[in-house]
Amino acid sequence: MPFKDQTTSASQTVLTEVEDARGPRPSNQNGILIVIYGHEMGRRVQVGTEPLTIGRSPNCQIPIDQESVSRKHCRIHLENGEFLVRDLGSTNGTYVNDDLVEPQGRLRHGDQLKVGRTILKFIVGDDVEAQYHEEVYRLMTTDGLTQLNNRRYFDEMLDREVARAKRYKRTFSLLVFDIDHFKRVNDRFGHLAGDAILRQLGAILLGRLRVNDVLARIGGEEFALITPEVSLDGATELAGKINRLIGDTRFEFEGSAVKITVSVGAAEWRADYEDAWDLFKAADDKMYEAKRAGRNQVCF
Repeated sequence: MPFKDQTTSASQTVLTEVEDARGPRPSNQNGILIVIYGHEMGRRVQVGTEPLTIGRSPNCQIPIDQESVSRKHCRIHLENGEFLVRDLGSTNGTYVNDDLVEPQGRLRHGDQLKVGRTILKFIVGDDVEAQYHEEVYRLMTTDGLTQLNNRRYFDEMLDREVARAKRYKRTFSLLVFDIDHFKRVNDRFGHLAGDAILRQLGAILLGRLRVNDVLARIGGEEFALITPEVSLDGATELAGKINRLIGDTRFEFEGSAVKITVSVGAAEWRADYEDAWDLFKAADDKMYEAKRAGRNQVCF
């Protein structure tokens, strides 16, 4: 069942600006939810003074037809000038910025609301239309689940680095890595756990990379990292650090520890390569070599 675009307008009421941890409160009572991960990505739903129920039931104002979503999962409503989200006893819980709503929490500008496997971003303010278009543009290059670069952006950046390497005779390397036995994680803990693991992995790696590095989620559980000005020796050292970091990290889902390891392939740009595909295939082949050798290791 697709999302219904709520278009009912509400009268504007200017609120007193109150400082909180996220800054001043928006000066209106209308916002939007944007689907950044899940079915109909980019779809928006108007949020105003009338309560909105999200759930699997077609009678909900925002129906999401997924097994992991309860028939009446959660409700968004305006109370004392604040938008609140209340879990309605759902089976899998309602999350705001990966924090479980128990049973009610605030919904503020920029927050991510997770219902089942769908993620919606909440935007409220004086110019939600412009912010909506900015967010849709960002979705063209960003993976909504992990907030890493997506495959489209990765392909563009890889082509750019190849052109730069050919023109200026500079080197760079590529890492391709894949979570080992990820299907077992989904089979044992469920797809919600798998999504949570992917989000945690992305957050862990983002804080440990150089500004010019390009990290992307290029498939279900497959990632790639472009490292400008880095030779194969440097890339191999980095691949080992990534392998150890992920192996030593305690990944969790609903209080349960989930052991995660990765297999990493590394390759450096060579003058005899014709294009970006040659380099990607070299790194990807090395990644599969690491898997055949027993997983949880680096091949180069």
